[in-house]
Amino acid sequence: MTPRFAVLFLGAVAACSPIAAQAPSDLPASAEKQLPALTEIYKHFHENPELSRHEDKTSAYLAHELLKLGYTVAEHVGKYDDGTKADGVVAILENGPGPRLMIRTDMDALPVAEKTGLDFASRVTEPGPDGQPVPVMHACGHDLHMTVLIGVAKEMVQRKSQWHGTLMLVGQPAEEVIQGAAAMLADNLYQRFGKPDFIIAEHDSPTVPAGSVAIGSGPIMASATSLKLVIRGVGSHGSQPQSGKDPILLAAEFVLVSQSIVSRQIDPQQPAVLSVGTIHGGTKNNIIPDEVDLGLTLRTFSTEERDQIVADIRRTANGLAEAYGVPADRMPTLSIVESTPVTVNNPAFAERLRGFASEALGKDHVLPTEPVMGSEDAGLFSLDGQIPFVMYWLGAADPGKLAESLKTGVPLPSLHSPLFAPDYEPAIPTGVTAMTAIAMDVLK
Repeated sequence: MTPRFAVLFLGAVAACSPIAAQAPSDLPASAEKQLPALTEIYKHFHENPELSRHEDKTSAYLAHELLKLGYTVAEHVGKYDDGTKADGVVAILENGPGPRLMIRTDMDALPVAEKTGLDFASRVTEPGPDGQPVPVMHACGHDLHMTVLIGVAKEMVQRKSQWHGTLMLVGQPAEEVIQGAAAMLADNLYQRFGKPDFIIAEHDSPTVPAGSVAIGSGPIMASATSLKLVIRGVGSHGSQPQSGKDPILLAAEFVLVSQSIVSRQIDPQQPAVLSVGTIHGGTKNNIIPDEVDLGLTLRTFSTEERDQIVADIRRTANGLAEAYGVPADRMPTLSIVESTPVTVNNPAFAERLRGFASEALGKDHVLPTEPVMGSEDAGLFSLDGQIPFVMYWLGAADPGKLAESLKTGVPLPSLHSPLFAPDYEPAIPTGVTAMTAIAMDVLK
């Protein structure tokens, strides 16, 4: 190890080592003071959701708010595989020499019809992937994430005398289809705006009480692989099934048999989830169609396990087709639509953040957490762990309702539910307080 690399190595170790954290004593009150203005911003985002890859108005609003605070802002950062531009936002605030910290938020919403009954509930519809209108809702809390980011941006401007370095705020599109992080990196994100020394992100959670955060170390979220399975048959009249090969019946059996892949072919000590989320086939009730399309999602914590399950899916589909007598030229086809790796928190950096958050919120409001089978693409920004990265959970559940849920066993509405509604009044200032404290300590 040369002296130069020795210095860099020791500096990185020191930067990730737990140290005594001292959050500004006025920070919680300052974040609370922002709540009325941030509530209006939150409601605006919630009432005006946009689907993945179509976040033009959302990104423009976020960019405008950051520009007003004095950040240097770039819009339309990102390039998808098909060459189209993305709606990514990058805002930079330089404040002398020091580390470069990246804080990432996501911006897109989901094709979900909101049923919360809120007076600011979404009534938006947009064209879906097939061009047909679909309801749109912030059912995953990205509206909360953006709101917290704006609050943090303001606190950091007001406290410039207390930190040094460069703050890099990133509004990422297309998280729900796990394409946005890759698109921004493909558009030379770090070459254009500088490579960060540290990256932090948050995600709201309906299993963590509002007013608290939860921070985990190591693998915290599973990899996600989206699959398209086309099951083919031979079309015929609905009254004469013997004249064809019914792909709907074959698809129905596959859905049931596929659940035995994880339960009977995978080591039970290796967590995995395989779910069928969509089935599309047929045009009329008395016509047996030629084919049926199925959309699947696969979650694992290892590449080897993922590849094994993909092979098992293909073998199962082909075996069923052969058993049904489907012609050889009509065998099923399986393709990977999109994939993102396991999200991994840098352990030393996570421990450091836990100290900062505990100082700002109190130790009782910084909780441990276990890995979940949900997935994210924010980890891609770490370049396979080259950059210390941590994503933590921001409590979004009403504490009283969560306690009752744990007592009765009846779960609260989950992320992606049409009933999901964060307890935003405590969650927003908690998020601003925690993330600001973390940012200021990283940038000391």
